[in-house]
Amino acid sequence: MQLHIPAPAVRASGYSIKEGSPEFDDVGIGLDEAEALGVDVVELPIYAWHLIVEGRVLDTRLKDLQRALAGRELGYSAHGALAINLMDLPDRLPRHEKVLAANIEIAAAIGARHLVVHTGFVRHPEDDIEVAYSRQRDALARAGDHAASLGVTLCVENIFRFIHARETATPSKLAGELAAIDHPSVKATLDVSHAYIRCTDARLDPIAEMAALAPHVAHFHLHDSFGRPNEGRPGDIWIYHPAEAVAFGEGDLHLPIGWGSIDWDAVIQAVRPEPGAVAILELNQAHWRELKDQIPVLQALATRFQPGLATAA
Repeated sequence: MQLHIPAPAVRASGYSIKEGSPEFDDVGIGLDEAEALGVDVVELPIYAWHLIVEGRVLDTRLKDLQRALAGRELGYSAHGALAINLMDLPDRLPRHEKVLAANIEIAAAIGARHLVVHTGFVRHPEDDIEVAYSRQRDALARAGDHAASLGVTLCVENIFRFIHARETATPSKLAGELAAIDHPSVKATLDVSHAYIRCTDARLDPIAEMAALAPHVAHFHLHDSFGRPNEGRPGDIWIYHPAEAVAFGEGDLHLPIGWGSIDWDAVIQAVRPEPGAVAILELNQAHWRELKDQIPVLQALATRFQPGLATAA
């Protein structure tokens, strides 16, 4: 009788490497560090590497990056351009889609199975929010087809309402949008700290919100904070230097796990992703000295997630 061993909820864990030089001349050092620390995967900050000009991939630079990444045992995920906003106004949306398409092509070329892109946001005071969500659904469906053709999974990351943003999806709203799209190559990146910040802003239960998103999660961003929004709006504590934000526990801090107030036990109990997710530590470079000690913390946390039922394809 053959014993069936269920697939783990999180199959691989690692961290996002430093942005570094735009010439990729320090990528090897970063990958050496990751291999020495014994992680499975690293996330590559392709948003910072001057690989695209007006939506066109720079083939020579991409080949340079491919050479810098070659010959490693590590797996890769990629973080796409943070400026991509599929809820932007219709006259600008084609530019966002063009940059996203280039990001998908880069991810495929470097062997990154997951490409992270932030969920959209609405800034214009007269834009209709539900129409903007509709634009994003259509754009994500198109991008999902492109990603599927190249073997990439597009992972839409939950964010929070940064300065001048009227709207961005809560985790449960993002879950509903992904269910409506219902595309096998369009999944979620659950950023736990972002969820706490967004839910504090919206006065929602972050654990219930993350549980709603969990069936769509293929990828995690894990880091700590105190779940407090601070984007320079009236009523926020005024902060001059990033170190002061840490001192006050304000904003999106990307702290080492355990430094903030996130209830990780509650997150583990509530969030049950599809089997085979990837967990990425996103550590602020100001705290890089903690990286070595954080890896076993990350790995232990990743093994505690339990799988849920797969979402329908």
